[in-house]
Amino acid sequence: MNIPETISLSSWLVILLIALYVAMIVSSVVVVLKENRNPIRALSWVVALIFLPGVGLVFYLFFGRSLKGLTMISRHNKRKLMHRHTPKRVDIAELELDNGIRNLVKLAHNLSGGPLTVNNEIDIFTDGLSKFDSLKSDLKNARKSILLQYYIFLDDSIGNEVADILIDRAQNGVAVKVIYDHVGSFSAKKSFFKRMEAAGVETHPFFRVNFPQLANRINWRNHRKIVVIDGEIGYIGGMNVADRYIDGLQNGDVWRDTHFRVKGDIVESLLYSFAIDWNFLKKKQYIPHIEPVHGVTRNSTGVQLVTSGPIDRWNNLSLVFLKAILSARKSVYIQTPYFLPTDALMNALQAAALSKIDVRIMMPEKTDSALLHYASFSYVTQCLKAGIKVYLYTPGMLHAKAMIIDDTLVTAGSTNFDFRSFENNFECNLLIYDAPINAKMREIFFDDLKRCRKVTLEQWRKRPLSQRLLESLLRPISPLL
Repeated sequence: MNIPETISLSSWLVILLIALYVAMIVSSVVVVLKENRNPIRALSWVVALIFLPGVGLVFYLFFGRSLKGLTMISRHNKRKLMHRHTPKRVDIAELELDNGIRNLVKLAHNLSGGPLTVNNEIDIFTDGLSKFDSLKSDLKNARKSILLQYYIFLDDSIGNEVADILIDRAQNGVAVKVIYDHVGSFSAKKSFFKRMEAAGVETHPFFRVNFPQLANRINWRNHRKIVVIDGEIGYIGGMNVADRYIDGLQNGDVWRDTHFRVKGDIVESLLYSFAIDWNFLKKKQYIPHIEPVHGVTRNSTGVQLVTSGPIDRWNNLSLVFLKAILSARKSVYIQTPYFLPTDALMNALQAAALSKIDVRIMMPEKTDSALLHYASFSYVTQCLKAGIKVYLYTPGMLHAKAMIIDDTLVTAGSTNFDFRSFENNFECNLLIYDAPINAKMREIFFDDLKRCRKVTLEQWRKRPLSQRLLESLLRPISPLL
């Protein structure tokens, strides 16, 4: 048999492409290992890169890279902003807190810089209609400024109502600035935001996703929901601007969520967070010329804002959740649409339950994401075996994100109990150190409990084999979802 003396040009091209691909795989694996990530997460990426040719590399380029070390605002501008808009620090001794909670206050401040504030009033909303009625009223009464930031801002009925109010206020001399997440609000027409821009509303997408920057931006979303009106009134929580938060789903299911309206010193922390994100988008200094009214109320309702994002040195909210759970002495009640805990958080919950602390987790029986739904279910057996009580909310989508610890601590906001919120999203939560607010949130939790199906280990073991297999397939890649 004759062996060709030369290799054709096409063969050389194939060899070159294979060599380049292997080099990219090897370099990507080296980058993953050098980042010293969570071992399970790192292993997931290494397995995907090696055993899913082509697909693994594409997924890594889009979803696997780290933003650690990226600066959102220069140190100089940050100092100026903090000097003008950081609330007065409160002596922790002013509040009746045990040592575990005192250490949580210190941890939260060291992680994201949010100081403990007092003199706060908090209203709790558990339905979209009352929340948006309140928000629309406050927006209409704005006289100086409106700073509005949502992950989802749609051009549906409520979206256009809010947009009309923003346009009216802008045309009456109110400074109006809007941040929306580009991916979260992708279904909204461009003309919707252009209409606001034309009327004097400054609108900007967070991490605009276009073709040259697609892989650099699509995985990192700004999931925060913050509104600041005249530097005096703030909103924060889990609700976006979309009709489903008022009307529920098209099949008649409800959409259950939690949101806060706040007044007092904590509003300045919300303003500071918005200003940081705005500086990042505009790439120029923005120092709001607003003088928030301190001392609107005189009480000891302690509130602290914790922000977290993929650029932070630490996974801020993951550590805060861990510390909060470890501080529990009597009870830990969690509401979350998705339950994908880190190993540390899972171990903390199991340790609490095995210590005879009352640990309860509430999540929806049906969700808006099949993958996350079954990946969340893969953790249920571990919970039940440790004595953690698991409840499935049956009327519809439970989108509330809250954790209630003992009698004095509540944390709620935009953060889901999952890897994406802890590591990839820009998130924000309030830490509320107040017995009356805790009592209200506990009452809400137990009222929701009436609409839940309690899961028992015996029942759970009887679920269909197909569901078990799907859970087992999704569990190894849950850190990537």
